[in-house]
Amino acid sequence: MRIKHHGAVNGVTGSCHELHISDKTSILIDCGLFQGEDAGVDLSINFDISTVTALIVTHCHIDHVGRIPYLFAAGFTGPIFTSVASASLLPLVIEDALKVGVTRDQTIINACLGLLKKRIIKVEFNTWFELPVNNHELAKARLQRAGHILGSAYVEIDIGKKPSSHRVVFSGDLGAPYTPLLPSPKAPYKADTLVIESTYGDKKHQGRKHRTQTLKTIIEQAVSDNGVVLIPAFSIGRTQELLYELEQLIHHSSKQSTWRTIEVIIDSPMAANFTQQYRQFKNLWDAEAKQRVASGRHPLNFESLHTIDSHKEHLAVINYLRSRKQPAIILAASGMCTGGRIVNYLDAFLADKTTDVIFVGYQGRGTLGRDIQTYGPKNGYVEINDKKVNINAKVHTISGYSAHADQNGLIKFVTGMRKKPSHIKIVHGDDKAKQVLANKYREVLGEGVKIEIAKG
Repeated sequence: MRIKHHGAVNGVTGSCHELHISDKTSILIDCGLFQGEDAGVDLSINFDISTVTALIVTHCHIDHVGRIPYLFAAGFTGPIFTSVASASLLPLVIEDALKVGVTRDQTIINACLGLLKKRIIKVEFNTWFELPVNNHELAKARLQRAGHILGSAYVEIDIGKKPSSHRVVFSGDLGAPYTPLLPSPKAPYKADTLVIESTYGDKKHQGRKHRTQTLKTIIEQAVSDNGVVLIPAFSIGRTQELLYELEQLIHHSSKQSTWRTIEVIIDSPMAANFTQQYRQFKNLWDAEAKQRVASGRHPLNFESLHTIDSHKEHLAVINYLRSRKQPAIILAASGMCTGGRIVNYLDAFLADKTTDVIFVGYQGRGTLGRDIQTYGPKNGYVEINDKKVNINAKVHTISGYSAHADQNGLIKFVTGMRKKPSHIKIVHGDDKAKQVLANKYREVLGEGVKIEIAKG
């Protein structure tokens, strides 16, 4: 057994890991797109897939699934195992990725989606399923809830027969504890080998009460001058969590004139589609969210929420916001400002002193979002659409809204196992985050565990 990494080893994007069960059989875990400073990487599948018999998808963020069309082009014909909710989201994500980055030709898009839908096999959480193998090898897998976004999972794979079987766990992206809507991930019973993400391996998030209060304070200050609040947010996960928190703030502050006059605008057809999916899969929500629904509230569909669909409407909203003096909160993708409608908002409003930009998620190296975080406090500038835009807007970062586990969560995922791994491979993080997490694991687990920072 050996593991090769075809992405997410020099940063946090392009997740793609190949588990070689033997010389004749391997399984892919995710096949994601590169973003940020890695966006120029050749997307064609440049590794041998002749032994790859299946793909397991942990969740539907583009940096975990965006290379699936290229996998098809390389000749992959195996099944794609994923959770029931992810199976519903995946065609939407791939269609959007094709339209944005590959082609607008609907015939080509439909052909790819047709292949995708034939390959998908829906898998219930906590249920073992056999993996296709060559010769007489034995391998089975199970998905467990990761709490990152709707349908997200970590993967347990057992290779060989008991009692000498070897269990490999791939974390995918682990959710932070106490995030809105979804239950927190629980540690697996055991792992022999663990491949774990490290996005926030060197950081600790704010607690939920603190981050909610911070969001409330920032928004109340931000809209006091009738400016716009721009929140770059991923269409899946972050947008829905923010809507949930905003509904709570509006519900408890509805008697205050500030909150009565604020419009909340989702300017993203993708986010609107995914919000509908979140509502459809209420059975996956946590107890608190289900209780709100039972009490008659609508956490993802409240009265002051407006959804923008067409590009024409999008441009009209920007012009409308420019010409009026009334506060608004805009949630738009992409979460790292690498494209999408948020870029047009930043182009229009970043130079305005009454604008506030709130970052609620990780901003990868080389992204516009990271540049705004870096140069905004210095009254600097960024380049948008090949022109210089001064940053006069106020720039805020609320780390507690990350959908990724922080250092404490990543440590607890391992220490919570009844049988600890003998080998840990750290992926999906910046160099510092990976190194700090590795040192923490060595400190907590002692000398008997091999801790390795994965290389491509």
